[in-house]
Amino acid sequence: MATLSPAQRLDEVFGKEKQNNVEGWIGDAIYGVNDGLGAIFGIVAGVAGYTSNSHTILISGLFGALASTLSMGAGAWLATKSENELMETTLSRARKSIENEPTREIETLSLIYQVKGFNEKDANHIAQTIAKDDAMFLETIAQEKHGLHESGKGNPWSSAISGSISTFVGAIVPLLPFFFVHGTVALIIAAIVSILAHFVVGAAKSLVTVRSWWSSGLEMTMAGIIVGVVSYGLGLLGNVLLG
Repeated sequence: MATLSPAQRLDEVFGKEKQNNVEGWIGDAIYGVNDGLGAIFGIVAGVAGYTSNSHTILISGLFGALASTLSMGAGAWLATKSENELMETTLSRARKSIENEPTREIETLSLIYQVKGFNEKDANHIAQTIAKDDAMFLETIAQEKHGLHESGKGNPWSSAISGSISTFVGAIVPLLPFFFVHGTVALIIAAIVSILAHFVVGAAKSLVTVRSWWSSGLEMTMAGIIVGVVSYGLGLLGNVLLG
C-alpha cells in the first residue's frame, strides 16, 4: 500500500470529518422547515381571519408554499454562489499579493505563527519553507490570513435543492388538514398541528445549539402562536375594512 503524504492524509481527515459532521445540513434543514412553517401558518391564519372559505384558504396556502419554496431555493443558490465567488476573489487577491510582495507575505505568515506561540526563529523558518512551494504558499496564506479553505466551498445546486425541499416540508404542514376537513374544524386542527410542529422544530434546533430541547421548543412555539394570532387579527381587520 502506497504511503500517503501529510497533505493527502490531512485532506483525508478533513474529508472524513466533513462527512461525519451533520450539524451543517441539519441546521440548514431546520432553518428551511421553520421558514416554510412560519410563513404558511401566517398566511393560513391571515386568510382564515379574512374569510371562512376553506377552498380559498387552501389555494392561498398552496401558492404561498410554492412561492416560499422557490424563494428559499433561489436564495440558497445565490447565497452559496456568492460565497464561492467571494472566496475566489479573495484567493485571486492573495495570489496577486504573493506575486507582487512575496517578502511581505512571508513576514505576515511568520508573524501569524509567532502569535500562535512559535518563537521568531522557528516562525521565520516555517514561513520561508512554505514559501518555497507556490501552491502551498497560496493555500497557507488563504487559510491563515484570510480564513479560507477549499473544503468550505459549497455546491449551489445542492443548497438550492435542500433549501427548497425543507421549506416545502415545513410549508405543507399547516395545509394538511384542509385536504381532509373544512371550515372551523380544519382551521382548529391546522392551528394545533402547526403549533406542535413549531415545538418539534424548535426542539430539533437543540441538535445544533447548546440550549435545552424544551427551552428551544417553547421559544419556537411562542413565536408560532404570535405569528398566528397577529396574522388572524390582521385578517379580521382586513375583512372589516375591505369586506
